[in-house]
Amino acid sequence: MKHISQVLLKHPQLIPVLVIIAVLALPLAVWRDVMAVTDQSIRKQTTALDKVMTTLRSYYSQNVIANLSSEVQTVASHDYHDIEGAIPIPATLAIELGELINATQSDGGFNVEYRFVSDLPFLSRKPFDLTAGESRALTEFRNGFPEDHMFLKADNSPLDHAISMVTPVIMEDSCVACHNTHPDSPKTDWQTGDIRGLQSFTVRQPIFSNLLTFKYLILYMIAAGTFGILFSRHQLRVASKLKIQGEELTENNEFLAGVSMKISRYLSPQVYKSIFSGERDASISTERKKLTVFFSDIKDFTQTTESLQPEELTALLNSYFTEMSAIAERHGATIDKFIGDAIVAFFGDPDSKGTTEDARACVRMALEMQERLGELAGEWRAKGIEHPFRARIGINTGYCNVGNFGSELRMDYTIIGAEANLAARLEASAEPGGIVMSYETYAHVRDIVTARQLPPMRFKGIAREVVPYVIDPGRNSLPASEVSRDGNRVTVHLERLDEVSRARLQQILDDQA
Repeated sequence: MKHISQVLLKHPQLIPVLVIIAVLALPLAVWRDVMAVTDQSIRKQTTALDKVMTTLRSYYSQNVIANLSSEVQTVASHDYHDIEGAIPIPATLAIELGELINATQSDGGFNVEYRFVSDLPFLSRKPFDLTAGESRALTEFRNGFPEDHMFLKADNSPLDHAISMVTPVIMEDSCVACHNTHPDSPKTDWQTGDIRGLQSFTVRQPIFSNLLTFKYLILYMIAAGTFGILFSRHQLRVASKLKIQGEELTENNEFLAGVSMKISRYLSPQVYKSIFSGERDASISTERKKLTVFFSDIKDFTQTTESLQPEELTALLNSYFTEMSAIAERHGATIDKFIGDAIVAFFGDPDSKGTTEDARACVRMALEMQERLGELAGEWRAKGIEHPFRARIGINTGYCNVGNFGSELRMDYTIIGAEANLAARLEASAEPGGIVMSYETYAHVRDIVTARQLPPMRFKGIAREVVPYVIDPGRNSLPASEVSRDGNRVTVHLERLDEVSRARLQQILDDQA
């Protein structure tokens, strides 16, 4: 069975072929069995008829022909056995012939039984034992039953099936004259057409003999049932194995999901998504793109760490990174790495909204970070931290190499290039709480921030002269609204409006609607 299942799994086109064969085999088996039933029924009927005719011929020979004599006058009598030369009257013939026919039909095959019964027998005869069905039929015939026959369900056993047909015995002229003058007649006012009794023909056949005639259908059902049971057992085993494999697969998926979530902590959301969605391969490859690079670190971090215990420092630094990372994620930044107390991030890969929008998103992020640090400073002081963190931020826009750097066994997704280094140099020139950006960045954000130009500077590793722009501490509040450079779009930051301004704006929008 296992081999058959493997063949069907390997060649599924065989399944409809087997179904067609099974469908065609069923009517063929039924047809063969119907032919067998018909043949058997005909054989049994002819055999029963032969027995009836043989019994009739034998009875006629012994009780009629044998009693005829040329020397004695022939008479018809119900007690013909006691009268020389007498022959049986019709009623006696029917009664005795029925007893002989019934006696020869006891071989367990197709049986025909005959009974002549009456509720008004001669006084010299033993009363007939009428069944309930025969008594009912006799009453209905005498009350004008429209048919000349009636079918009754005979007494059946669990192994036999029998049907009886009863017909009325009607008095004729010769019968009336005899019965009205006979001394043993229970009634002397018979008339032609009266119903004297019944004759019953019962056909009885064992159910088991019919059941065996359906051998082809039985063989078909046995074969189909056996195959079905074996196939079901195999399918149950397969289902059990699949269930176990499914549970193992679920466990593995849960394990991989857990590992995946852990890995995601070491990657920026954009990089994690691009790798696990199949958009990016884990292979050494880079490309040159125009990015906006963000670099920040904490001013006087060493001095702050000296006044804190390692556990306090760890908690404080993790809190700082958590807050800054949440802001970076909201603005769509790709966090490159944490270097000690420094944060390196960039906009433009793997997702980009265009150079201008990337630069504006980076500056908004820097402003929100400085604003949040101002809020955190009060909270940290309330907890006993004398020198809360103050960050310096540098931003630059330019072409960098971005991608996977390293070896086949260990690589990092990062950026390299002079423009990335320039962001770090600009950060080092900023004041605590301040933001310094290059002109390349300022050109894209001049309409959303107020910045002060610094004297041109030269930085190590940078060949050109750089003109920085600085947003001084205390001037880092984000504007409540921004107008796009083409003047076709206005962005309103509801969280930066007071309650009065919000209500007024809502009223204006409702009026326009």
